[in-house]
Amino acid sequence: MSGRLRRLGAQFQLFRLAGLAIAGHWVWLLIFLPLLWLAARALETLISPSGGFDPVNAQVGLMGIPMAILAVILGLRIIAGEMDGRSLEIAYTVPGGCQRVWWAKLAASALILIAAEALLALVTYFLFTKFPLVALYGALQGAVFYLALSMAFATLFRSEVAGAMATAAVLVFDLLILGNNGVRASPFWNPLAIQNPDPETIQVMMVDNRIGVAIAIALIIGLAFMRANRRERMLGG
Repeated sequence: MSGRLRRLGAQFQLFRLAGLAIAGHWVWLLIFLPLLWLAARALETLISPSGGFDPVNAQVGLMGIPMAILAVILGLRIIAGEMDGRSLEIAYTVPGGCQRVWWAKLAASALILIAAEALLALVTYFLFTKFPLVALYGALQGAVFYLALSMAFATLFRSEVAGAMATAAVLVFDLLILGNNGVRASPFWNPLAIQNPDPETIQVMMVDNRIGVAIAIALIIGLAFMRANRRERMLGG
């Protein structure tokens, strides 16, 4: 029992250090960052009271967008942050390989996203609109996708700024084109937004979306790690 507790303590310490490497000592404040979006939406409601929100808005309009923005901020720092901090070469000397560093930072980022979503969900549920659990999963799925994508783009271009620009372009395209047209390939595909849904059809579309996005996330992470493992290329410029 004590051995298991020590291992859990060591894992927690690893994730804490990984979080500090991503955002410094302000890392825990990132959990509250998405609440600024809800504050803006609340202000919008006060300005135009006729608007209001319903369960369809919860997944993307209230939770998904701020979660995606936070995910992009975290993803940009996972690998490219080591380059900007001039510590990338040190990561390659870590016992077990540099991938251990990337996985620790990726896991720490995921934990931050989960904590942020829990807080965001409570505020959304009690102050804006009730929503089903499927909306909660959809918002987290979109955030994890953009966490992986921003990490990959920043690694590919060897720059946080270039990675942010590329990810922002994909995010805008996703929200304005794919999301508005109900394309199930979108990480933010929302089953609640389907007009006159047939339960069996919705179930099939949901399974396709969940599996497809999970595979896409795994592929993106794999490609990002492959790129990061090219030590000479990453260090040589």
